[in-house]
Amino acid sequence: MNLIRTWILGIAALVSAMPLHAALPVEIARVIRSYPHDTQAFTEGLLIRDGWLYESTGYDGRSFIRKKELATGRTVRSVQIPPGLFGEGIVDWRDTLYSFVWHGGTGFVWDLKSLRRIGGWSYAGEGWAMTRDDRHIIMSDGTPVLRVLEPGSMKVVKRITVTAEGEPVSMLNELEYVHGEILANIWQTARIARIDPQTGHVKGWIDVGSLWAQVDSGNSEAVPNGIAYDRKTGKLYVTGKDWPLLFEIGTPR
Repeated sequence: MNLIRTWILGIAALVSAMPLHAALPVEIARVIRSYPHDTQAFTEGLLIRDGWLYESTGYDGRSFIRKKELATGRTVRSVQIPPGLFGEGIVDWRDTLYSFVWHGGTGFVWDLKSLRRIGGWSYAGEGWAMTRDDRHIIMSDGTPVLRVLEPGSMKVVKRITVTAEGEPVSMLNELEYVHGEILANIWQTARIARIDPQTGHVKGWIDVGSLWAQVDSGNSEAVPNGIAYDRKTGKLYVTGKDWPLLFEIGTPR
């Protein structure tokens, strides 16, 4: 745990020195409603499917995938990632849920309704987050390059290099595909990048700094991370690691 914390704090120092790309438009997150969120959930992945909230969490021994009631935060089904693995992002595809871990190249396939493990897959490098469009799964690995994967085989079919004003943007964490854009938490910052999936260019930022301040616990690791878009209702939700609240915010304009 101490090694992980040292790594986190070291990377955080690097991220804090990242340029702000002031020329790009910044939209302040508009809170519509808030809901309870588990303060023991170190959020790594978040999505909404058929009105249910699915969340994956990190840390060895605390890595779970959970199906929850959106309004109450109550867990209705839960599965633990095998010991020794640090859980990361999740994505739904048809009647399955894909997940992976930070280190080790181990991916899992779960039945969406029961959360029963039904398969596995592998990948090179680190695993950070996943989302999808209507044809492909998109993953981040901490670098400025997003991988576009073929569902099923999980083979890389394309790579997207993310840049802002011509400079590469790294630390792309939790992802969500919304209105033809990829939204990405920039780890250890209050920024969500709005990425054009065709070019990789950041079109603008969503600032969740006021939300972060509202839930600030003094824990340096309790950073914004978690974006979920309900395709049926058009509602967008964000949270953070160990945050007490899940926020519904306005969709990007």
